[in-house]
Amino acid sequence: MTSTLTHRTIDAVWRIESARLIAGLTRIVRDVGVAEELAQDALVAALKRWPESGVPDNPGAWLMATAKHRAIDYFRRNKLLERKHEELGRELKTQQETAVANFEVAHDNDISDDLLRLVFISCHPVLAAEARVALTLRLLGGLSTQEIARAFLVPEPTIAQRIVRAKRTLSEARVPFEVPRRPDLAARLSSVLEVIYLIFNEGYAATAGEDWMRPALCEDALRLGRILAELVPNESEVHGLVALMEIQASRSGARIGPLGEPILLLDQNRAQWDQLLIHRGFAALERAEQLGGTPGTYAMQAAIVACHARARTAAETDWQRIATLYDSLAQLMPSPIVELNRAVALAMAFGPAAGLELVDTLASEPSLKAYDLLPSVRGDFLFNLGRFAEAQAEFARAASLTRNARERELLLDRARACAGEPPQQPGPR
Repeated sequence: MTSTLTHRTIDAVWRIESARLIAGLTRIVRDVGVAEELAQDALVAALKRWPESGVPDNPGAWLMATAKHRAIDYFRRNKLLERKHEELGRELKTQQETAVANFEVAHDNDISDDLLRLVFISCHPVLAAEARVALTLRLLGGLSTQEIARAFLVPEPTIAQRIVRAKRTLSEARVPFEVPRRPDLAARLSSVLEVIYLIFNEGYAATAGEDWMRPALCEDALRLGRILAELVPNESEVHGLVALMEIQASRSGARIGPLGEPILLLDQNRAQWDQLLIHRGFAALERAEQLGGTPGTYAMQAAIVACHARARTAAETDWQRIATLYDSLAQLMPSPIVELNRAVALAMAFGPAAGLELVDTLASEPSLKAYDLLPSVRGDFLFNLGRFAEAQAEFARAASLTRNARERELLLDRARACAGEPPQQPGPR
């Protein structure tokens, strides 16, 4: 195997194994920052040795054994509990004497438990939302600081500082490495789901930069969601979130034109929608519904996007059903963003005047003051009512608010169209 191919293999192995490796080490050392350093040491050792010796049959077990050696050195250097040192030594010796194949079988349950603990500690509410996102992508997604910074268009030192501070905060707060007990589980799980969906949304509709989408972030979020669904299979909202992401991700190939330009929902070629992802989404939604109880916010949003996925053409979309679902979502999760989306559904179901009436009630909402979709949506309604001069002003205002270059181009095109021949009716994303 060539050196280049070996390094590519190591990179792939790291993406697959790093989360389990860090999770297992955190259980041992009880400090996620130290655990990541030990895992990185093992990666450095692999980069030095594998190009010469070749990639071992079980690279994950090799990395864990190497990291545990480093853990012993860490405890020695810091003169920590002698008993812990002896326990680690015995554990390592036993592992080295055990066949590699048996290593994975014997530790499957431990690995799952450790991964779940790592999910909850990475998304702990003691951390700010942006810190949770960065730490989750780092520890669970296996992304480098540079990759995270590039994905979110943030300077690399900023991301590095967020990660360092997050690990320090967890350490200083003595956040336990455990799955929350039942009374705290719902609140903590909500934080985990929020982080995963934040990652997905940044990939699905980038807030800034030259690209309309960042598919790699969608893939990372989907992978994390699928892992979480396996770790907590009886939590309906987890399956609801997975369903929502699977179905939304199914449109990815149809959302971008040949020059990278955005293609809005009503204009998309539905033959390009990924049917495998749609079916996976339907299965996850069905699983959420089978678990019973009142549908959560993610399951309800998944039911909304499922309406689009079931329609063979834009004209066949059941907008009245979507409007009804948004009514329920607004009761469950009152927010200006939900109301804005409900306005779109009302406009599509009952005409633009109905949507405009609701949107106009949101004009003074402080949280939407700099939100580009508010004037964009209002521009749609005005355009469809034939009030082109007002629509042009709204599209121009939306263009001035967005930080995404592709979206800005789209909005400016729509503003210009208001002064000439009306283009095909714009619509939802």
